[in-house]
Amino acid sequence: MDLLLHRMGWSVQVPSRKATERDEEKIAAWKDQRPVIKGRQRTWAPGSASRTKSARG
Repeated sequence: MDLLLHRMGWSVQVPSRKATERDEEKIAAWKDQRPVIKGRQRTWAPGSASRTKSARG
């Protein structure tokens, strides 16, 4: 990514300091949390968006 940015004349931006409102304890707790991954929602009918491939078979 760095190479692509430099080719376009851009550079990687990095903040020079951390925010004063930063709460390290909350950040550490957030990193320890496991994300909740929801299952796939069922539609009213199974099928395919392709016109050449049948939904069943």
